[in-house]
Amino acid sequence: MDELFYQAVDLLRELIATPSVSRDERAASDKVEAYLKSKGVNVRRHGNNLWAIAEGYDDSYPTLLLNSHIDTVKPVAGWTQNPFVPTEKDGRLYGLGSNDAGASLVSLIAAFIYMNTRQRDYNLILAVSAEEEVSGCNGLESIIPMLPPVALALVGEPTGMNPAVAEKGLMVLDGIVTGVSGHAARNEGINAIYNALPVIDTLRTLQLPRISPLLGPVKISVTQIEAGTQHNVVPDSCRIVVDVRSTDCYTNEETLALIKQAVPGCTLTPRSTRLNPSGIDTSHALVQRFAMAGGIPYGSPTLSDQALMPWPSFKIGPGDSARSHTADEFIAIDEIRQALALYIKALDGLKLS
Repeated sequence: MDELFYQAVDLLRELIATPSVSRDERAASDKVEAYLKSKGVNVRRHGNNLWAIAEGYDDSYPTLLLNSHIDTVKPVAGWTQNPFVPTEKDGRLYGLGSNDAGASLVSLIAAFIYMNTRQRDYNLILAVSAEEEVSGCNGLESIIPMLPPVALALVGEPTGMNPAVAEKGLMVLDGIVTGVSGHAARNEGINAIYNALPVIDTLRTLQLPRISPLLGPVKISVTQIEAGTQHNVVPDSCRIVVDVRSTDCYTNEETLALIKQAVPGCTLTPRSTRLNPSGIDTSHALVQRFAMAGGIPYGSPTLSDQALMPWPSFKIGPGDSARSHTADEFIAIDEIRQALALYIKALDGLKLS
C-alpha cells in the first residue's frame, strides 16, 4: 500500500503539471492511460474518457463503478504561484486540480489497481471522466452506454472522506413574460416589466411541498432579467433566467411542472433537465463501511458527474469542497494516504447486492 500511495502522489504531481481544463484534457488523459497500462490494466478510451474493467468480470455479479474526473476549471486570478507547477510545502501539495478532484482520482486509481486482481464477489470498473466541470456531453455521459450494467457508483470528489449521500441537481430556465408595446409618453401599452414583477416575487418566495432531510428545500433564484429596446417604448416582453437547485424529493421534470404551475403568466423553457438530483439510502452496505470508519453522511449542494448517472451513487473523497476553484488550491498529502487506506478497507471483502 505504501508503494501505491507514493505512486499516487507522483501521478498527481504529473497531472498538476499537465493542464487539463475542461474540453482540453487529452494530454492528461494520455498520462493516466499510460500509467494504467504500465500497471497491466486493460484500458479503454472514448475521447478523453477512460475506463477499465477489473479482472474476473462475471455477469452474475453486481458491478461497482469507481469514478472521478480528470478536468479542471480555469485558474482564477488570485494564484500566488504557477497553478501548473506542483509545489510541496508544510505537508501540502499545491496546484490546480490538486483538491478537485486530482487527489480523489489518483486515490481511486490506486485502490482499483490494488483490487484489480483480488478475489471479489462483485465486478469493479474504473471510469476516468472528462468535462465534469462543465457537465459536457463528451464526458461521462458519452461512455455510459458502453459500460456493463452498474449497481452502484462511488464518485471521487473532495468531501473530507464523509459520504455525500445526496446531491442537488440543476436546471436553468429561460422565462418570458409578455405585454403590449406602446409609447411611454402616453397611457398606452401593457408594460411587460410590470407583469414580470409578481412572477419574480412568486419565484422568490416559492417553496415546493416536499423538503429533503439532507438537502433542504428546492432552491429557486431569479438571476438575470432583460427587457426593453429604448427609453420611450413600453416593452412588450421581459426575459428572465431562473437558477433551480433541485433535490432528491423530485425529479427535474416534476420540479419544472410545479414551478410552471405557480407562474402561469410566464413561459418557462428549461435549457436542460439532464442534471438530476441524486440520493442513496444511508443504510447501504458501502455507505455504512465508510460511516463505521468515522465518516458522517451528509447532503451536498455541489454538482458532480452523479447528476448524469442512472444508477444509485454517492460521492466521497479526500480534500475539502471549500478549496475547490480557489487560488492556491491544495491537498494535504496525508489526506491521500488516509483516503487510499479507507477506500481499500471499504472495498476489500465488500458484499454488494
